[in-house]
Amino acid sequence: MTEAARRAMTPEDITRITWVSDPQISPDGARVAFVATTLSEEKDEYLSRIWVVDTAGGAPRRFTAGPKRDTEPRWSPDGSRLAFVSDREAKKKGQLYVLRADGGEPVRLTDLKNGVTNPVWSPDGARLCFVSRVGGWEDPESEEEKQKSRPARVITTLKYKYNGEGFTYDRRPHVFAVAADGDGPPTQLTDGDWVDADPSWSPDGRLIAFTSARHEDRDHDDASDIWLVGAEGGEPWRVTDTAGPAGLASFAPDGRTLAYLGRRHLNAFGRNARVFTISVEGGAPACLTSAFDRSCAPLGVRPLWSPDGRWIIFAAEDQGALSLYRVGASGDAPTQRVVGGERVVTGFSAARDGNRLAFAATDPVTPAEVFVAGADGAAERQLTDLNGPWREEVALSRPERFRYTRAGFEVDGWVMRPFGLGSETRRPLLLNVHGGPHAQYGHAFFDEFQVYAGAGYVVLYTNPRGSQGYGEAFTCAVVRDWGGGDYADVMAGLDEALRRCDFIDADRLGLIGGSYGGFLTSWIVGHTDRFKAACSERAVNDQWGMFGTSDIGHLFNMVELGVLPWEDPSEYLDRSPVSYAKHVTTPLLIIHSEDDLRCPMGQAEQFFVALKKLRKEVLFLRFPDENHELSRSGKPRHRLARFRHILDWFAKYLSPPA
Repeated sequence: MTEAARRAMTPEDITRITWVSDPQISPDGARVAFVATTLSEEKDEYLSRIWVVDTAGGAPRRFTAGPKRDTEPRWSPDGSRLAFVSDREAKKKGQLYVLRADGGEPVRLTDLKNGVTNPVWSPDGARLCFVSRVGGWEDPESEEEKQKSRPARVITTLKYKYNGEGFTYDRRPHVFAVAADGDGPPTQLTDGDWVDADPSWSPDGRLIAFTSARHEDRDHDDASDIWLVGAEGGEPWRVTDTAGPAGLASFAPDGRTLAYLGRRHLNAFGRNARVFTISVEGGAPACLTSAFDRSCAPLGVRPLWSPDGRWIIFAAEDQGALSLYRVGASGDAPTQRVVGGERVVTGFSAARDGNRLAFAATDPVTPAEVFVAGADGAAERQLTDLNGPWREEVALSRPERFRYTRAGFEVDGWVMRPFGLGSETRRPLLLNVHGGPHAQYGHAFFDEFQVYAGAGYVVLYTNPRGSQGYGEAFTCAVVRDWGGGDYADVMAGLDEALRRCDFIDADRLGLIGGSYGGFLTSWIVGHTDRFKAACSERAVNDQWGMFGTSDIGHLFNMVELGVLPWEDPSEYLDRSPVSYAKHVTTPLLIIHSEDDLRCPMGQAEQFFVALKKLRKEVLFLRFPDENHELSRSGKPRHRLARFRHILDWFAKYLSPPA
């Protein structure tokens, strides 16, 4: 199909894309299992299947056929079986299944009320360990009991709830093990009033490493440690020294050393996560990436050892890209990029001999697909093109990157031309602000931007100070300065785009952002009248309210603002967009989810009520039964409705004058 014959992307296209994730290469390097997810508007749910593709080439094929979601594929050490998590049975959360690699019926290994995550095979293939929450309220069985009041929640900790999970104070996740042949129930290996995660087997199968925060002050900091427990259970022992967050440990091939990701600073969200090694006996950890000024833990994937123990592979963000790197395990070799380019890697794994990597990657005009390459990145080949037919049909806008300098920092920005742009017209612009603030925009396919470009808008996005991928000083520059240099960076990016692009209509500017990006959107409309309309989503609007009601606010706000609210109330007041509501002249759409525990609903309510009392032009859109992740993983119908409301809102104010 010619470019001229392609159509614009619409919100409904998110239901036509196959979203590829979690590529897992078989031990012999011959196949890659991965998850393919689609959105069903009719069923209003996500449908995930596990697919397999040969690394030698050929068409990918569907491997599982569960009615809902099959995820987390993991090959047995000999490659003869595939474990996965599935919610295929009615009224059961995702349970652990094993299926022979040559097909057949899967065998269910667990029946746990809170479901299963993070399955990992033992080296001999006889067992799997995994994580499951223990405890929690159990609904009564009789109708009579169901009509009675539920008991009060007795809360004694700060970390008692979590966005997307709800109340977690009485449902702590712990490590379990189960026989891979289904012979017997799972065995719980850890317990207690703390969170255990990220299990990993030692090469001899005698130990399991896991992440946990078991120190006395765990309610007041972000530290966690690497712990070890016997494969049959018993009392765990701590390996690291509680100097900061440490997690995602993996054993060296000889079993004597652990590699892990973390930082040796407490409550320092802008600081780089680094790659460390430490003896299983404990002692001082060795930092392998101290000379590499990038954060090394963007994907939640544990570092991978080469079979000879010489190299460790990890992921890192770099100026809009997310690439794979390797570093010498002995600390005597510099960091080397293995998989790079102007794209974003979303997951990776390695074959048993270490000579072949599988990874999923996306670029701005291509949803993620599966690739394979050598351990050094050589001989890369694309294995899947599940979205090829869709891309042939839809005209996608490739971003144009530019850089500008402000206050000593070089800042990245991107402009996307709208669908059908002709030389005779100028188009309205939507300026997008990312969340975090310690995140980044960059070289990934982003359905939001393509939908806006498809609707006729120039799309502008930048990585202001605070963004990841530009070094620790740049990322930390936003701390204690929300609404300061970051605001100026974003506005300077707008001015630079207007200077460079004569197809932007400077009289029709829109603004949109979510989470921290919602904060900056709310902040900007309280400090300038340059925008004709704006949309603030899941925003931080009241810093003090956020401190006490968010699942992470008691720590996050303290770190980002640099002080506790009662020590300097003016800092919280001055950095709250609601304080500047009287200055807002821009029509504002406020979008929020009623189950959002990250930026609770009160954040939206405060700003809406203030603007209504001031007789400002504002519309409040509330989504029931959704949390902070509405735009990324909300119910399909809600995601489509959100898009339509946003497009209607901006069309009302940014359409050409009659």
